[in-house]
Amino acid sequence: MIRIAVDVMGGDFGAPVTLPACLAFLQKHDRASLLIVGLPQAMQAQPAWAALAAHPRCKSIDAQEVVGMDDPIEVALRRKKNSSMRLAINQVKDGAADVAVSAGNTGALMAIARYVLKTLDGIDRPAIATQLPNATGGATTVLDLGANVDCSPEHLLQFAVMGSALVSSISGQEAPRVGLLNIGEEAIKGSEIIKKAGELLRSASNSGDLNFYGNVEGNDIFKGTTEIVVCDGFVGNVALKASEGLAKMIGDFIKEEFSRTIFTKIAAIFALPVLKSFKRRVDHRRYNGAALLGLRGLVFKSHGSADALAFEAALTRAYDAACHGLLDKVRQRIAHAALLLSQPSPAQPELAGDA
Repeated sequence: MIRIAVDVMGGDFGAPVTLPACLAFLQKHDRASLLIVGLPQAMQAQPAWAALAAHPRCKSIDAQEVVGMDDPIEVALRRKKNSSMRLAINQVKDGAADVAVSAGNTGALMAIARYVLKTLDGIDRPAIATQLPNATGGATTVLDLGANVDCSPEHLLQFAVMGSALVSSISGQEAPRVGLLNIGEEAIKGSEIIKKAGELLRSASNSGDLNFYGNVEGNDIFKGTTEIVVCDGFVGNVALKASEGLAKMIGDFIKEEFSRTIFTKIAAIFALPVLKSFKRRVDHRRYNGAALLGLRGLVFKSHGSADALAFEAALTRAYDAACHGLLDKVRQRIAHAALLLSQPSPAQPELAGDA
């Protein structure tokens, strides 16, 4: 049984979205149990509450506070110790849950998770990793997506090792390809940080610690050139938001075409199966759920604006990671690359915005 602690108050919508998603998830996964953490009155006011309260694989934990989407990290970490977010992560620390999921404030979630769970040996900066749909019909795992704006070459190497463990645990690929996001494929291009990172990644590839493909460009994320793309959190967050915007634009375009003239309506009807298939492939909601890698416990971040379908996808992604032993595989990869990862890194910067 995989035990998932859920911060049901997090995100832009909170319990009206998270509770229906929890119920739908339980109905599809008979080897999962949920610990739903939230304000009692807020949970009990939702239509899904009665079914969840009576469900044999669901228990509730009462919280007293909620971390707001605009709360400063200091407030979330130091002043709201009884928040739904903090209590959900505590379940992982105490061994009551295998993984925690929240749609709340990204900076606060990373700070609390790092404070409560601590980082793994050999990793000094956790990273946020998620999947973006690509042209192959699969998805490309990209990290970092916003936890670390400024990264050293050593940090990018750490991200590559952790990303390899993530993809390997979920897909079963022993040596997924890693691409370093750059302004060109040539090794001589990019900043000094990127050039140095490329050298470290090539060394790691030669020693068997990962499978480095080389430099990749932004369009390679969506072409599926590599299974993993590594970048700093600023660039990664921009890529994430751009992909979400594109997916929404495509969906809006399809709806608009159905509302035009009778001729476009007829054409749209004939094209409907293809349009629906394409829309589903690029629907970012199906890929919702970002892993916070590098911690001594599993934590997954749902997008703050997630609807019930997207939040259910985040729960499923967290469930799959726990089922496939992601934490152990990250530890093993880090241990194998310990010599390379032991190089000193600069101080931790401020955490970035929502991913």
